[in-house]
Amino acid sequence: MIERIIEVCDIEPVELYGINNVKFETIRKSFPQVKIVARGDILKVIGEASDVDYFTERYYKFIEHYRRFGRLTQDDIIHLSESDSASNPLADPDILVYGNNGKIIKALTKNQQQIVKEHLANDLVFTIGPAGSGKTYTSIALAVRALRNKEVKRIILSRPAVEAGERLGFLPGDLKEKIDPYLQPLYDALNDMLPPRKLEQYIEEGIVQIAPLAFMRGRTLDYAFVILDEAQNTTVNQLKMFLTRMGRYSKFIVNGDITQIDLPPNEKSGLVYAHDILKNIEGIGFVTLEESDIVRHPLVAKIVKAYQQNQTRNENQQSSTPTR
Repeated sequence: MIERIIEVCDIEPVELYGINNVKFETIRKSFPQVKIVARGDILKVIGEASDVDYFTERYYKFIEHYRRFGRLTQDDIIHLSESDSASNPLADPDILVYGNNGKIIKALTKNQQQIVKEHLANDLVFTIGPAGSGKTYTSIALAVRALRNKEVKRIILSRPAVEAGERLGFLPGDLKEKIDPYLQPLYDALNDMLPPRKLEQYIEEGIVQIAPLAFMRGRTLDYAFVILDEAQNTTVNQLKMFLTRMGRYSKFIVNGDITQIDLPPNEKSGLVYAHDILKNIEGIGFVTLEESDIVRHPLVAKIVKAYQQNQTRNENQQSSTPTR
C-alpha cells in the first residue's frame, strides 16, 4: 500500500468536487480499489501502487478535459474513468496550455512557434517584434506550462517602469499601487491561463512573482522561469544586471520592440546592445517577429506598418538632405 498526495491545481475545487461533493462521490465510486480523501486543494490517494498510478493518470485526464472544454460533468468523469488509456483524443502537441474556461492557447504563427522551438533548445531567448505579435503571451504560456509540468518552481515576470524612471515616488498610493499599472499586461495574460483563486494563491506564496526590473538586483534565480518584458526600455547596465540573475535550472525569455524605445535620446537600449554582442553565443536564441505575427485587432498591423513606413520616409529624407 502506498499513499500519494495530489495538489488540485488549474481547476477550482468546486469544479472537480461538485456542489455538495456530488462529483467527488462519482469519482470515488469509479475507483473503488483506492481510498480517496479530499481536503480543499489536496487529494490523498491510498491503495496498491498500480491502482494509485491508474487513478493518478485518470485524474490528469479529468484536468485536461476541463482545461480544454471548460467543464467537467459527472458523465465526463464516468467516461474518462472507463475509456481506453491508450487513446487520448484531447492531446494536441501544438497546444501550449489550456486556459480558463477551456481556452486553447497555441503559438499561432510561424515565428511564435519559433519562440517555442528556441525555448526548448536554449536557456535564454530574446524575442524582438512589434506590438501585438504575441511575444509576451507566448512567453507566459510557456512559463505556465513549465510550472504545471513541475519543470520550474516559480515564475518571475518583470518589466522596467521606464516612464517614471524607476522612481515612482510622485505617483499616488503605496508601492504596489504605484507599480501595478506598469505590470498590468502581465497580470492580464496570467488571468487568461490560471484560475483566479489559484493565481492569487501562487502570488501569495511567491510561486508567481511580478515585479519591476529594479527589484531584480542582487537576486539569484534558481529553478525559475523568468520573463523580462519591454526590454527595449532597459539601459545597457540594467539588462546586464537582469541577465546575470540566471541561476541553476532556470529559463529566461527577454521580450522587446526596438521600434518603441522610450529611453532618453542619449541612452542606448540594453536590448539593442545585447542583440549586437550576444547573437553568436551558443545557448542563446533570438527570434524576430514581424507584422504578419500580429494577432490583435487587424487594424494594429496596419497601424504598425504605417508608422514604420513614415519613419523610413523621414530617415530617407534626412539622409538625402545635403549638409552645409
